[in-house]
Amino acid sequence: MTILRRRKSSLVNANHGVSIDVVAPIVVGILALVAWEIFVRVTGLPPYLLPGPLLVLQTLINDWNELFASLLVTLQITVVAFVAAAVSGLLISILFTQSKWIEKSLFPYAVILQTTPIVAIAPLIIIWLKNNTFAALVVCAWIVAFFPIVSNTTLGLNSVDRNLVNLFQLYKASKWQTLLYLRLPSAMPYFLGGLRISGGLALIGAVVAEFVAGTGGARSGIAYRILISSYNLQIPRMFAALLLTTGLGVAIFVGLTALSDWVLGKWHESAVKHEN
Repeated sequence: MTILRRRKSSLVNANHGVSIDVVAPIVVGILALVAWEIFVRVTGLPPYLLPGPLLVLQTLINDWNELFASLLVTLQITVVAFVAAAVSGLLISILFTQSKWIEKSLFPYAVILQTTPIVAIAPLIIIWLKNNTFAALVVCAWIVAFFPIVSNTTLGLNSVDRNLVNLFQLYKASKWQTLLYLRLPSAMPYFLGGLRISGGLALIGAVVAEFVAGTGGARSGIAYRILISSYNLQIPRMFAALLLTTGLGVAIFVGLTALSDWVLGKWHESAVKHEN
């Protein structure tokens, strides 16, 4: 009976913990929005300086069709760049693990690519690919999202338990068998962690590239709407576009976190839930 009571108590506390994790951020966010609205109304700030949350929400509803269409364009760029970064990052990491000489020769250039400001090289990429603006924007976003996947996955592939490596060698497993059955499963948490980081970075890269490109028209992304709204002092509209962009970033992170939990949830210690 005592053991059952303790288990029941721990389950109740766990449920309370989950509810607090969800409710607490929502409560803080609502309080912040209320304080923001009160501040704007009390101080009488004009909308072109700081619009209130209610005005931003109203603008978002009124301009939803145009803003959402632009958000979908940015989403397309983000998804293509993210998938390209994930595939290329994984393949290059596998190449690095096959030869230390290759890793030491090429990894510094991946670091150089990461540390080069995308704002500085985006104009060159757009000029080189002037006949295909979408491809230029994808390349810019790919550059930003590429390095975390390479870095994390390479670290995971190289962090395999040496005893297990020796066991595979003892049974005369080939390099590819060791990679497939040992290194890749061991590196999966690192790879998925890199994906969570790169998802948001791909969105940032897409937005920055759109700012630099300044492309308008029907195929303009959300960054162009933000830019034009700021030029025209349509600050509520700019905040509405920013809200959509932030929401997309949060959705990407939540989706990739759910994917990581689903992949690792049944077998890896980092995601398996244990009872205290």
